[in-house]
Amino acid sequence: MKKFLTIAMCVIIVGLVINQMFNKDIWDENRELLKENVLATEATEESVSLSSLTPFDWDRVYSIDPYASKEEIYDVVGYKWDNVEQTLSEGMNQLVFMKEDKVVCYVYGYPENNGFGIYFEGTETEGRATVLHKEDDVLFKRHTFDDTIVYMQVE
Repeated sequence: MKKFLTIAMCVIIVGLVINQMFNKDIWDENRELLKENVLATEATEESVSLSSLTPFDWDRVYSIDPYASKEEIYDVVGYKWDNVEQTLSEGMNQLVFMKEDKVVCYVYGYPENNGFGIYFEGTETEGRATVLHKEDDVLFKRHTFDDTIVYMQVE
């Protein structure tokens, strides 16, 4: 009986580990969908709204200032989650998309590594972040760098 329980516990633990390896968080899945949409934008003169690039529902997005600590980010967005990182330089992109006080998409890193970047400045700030609301319907212009990295910036 002990041997059976030991084997059963091992199977359960292995199953949980495998599940964690293949189960992405919603903010990671949405980041990949956002990346696909940004990279699929055409290099035209037309601007696009951020809401047209996001295949997920959100109500506000924070652009976190460089060097903001994890605690400052938590204070700004009002939500703690495991994957948040401190931005280490001005060239990094850190966006937190929220829906009803939950993180639904998290973009972090250098655009050179991510393949894309989204940048905006605004008049509304909270702590160490600039905030855009979905209903603001701000327009972004597509730019490329080295024909490989796509940047979306407010006009």
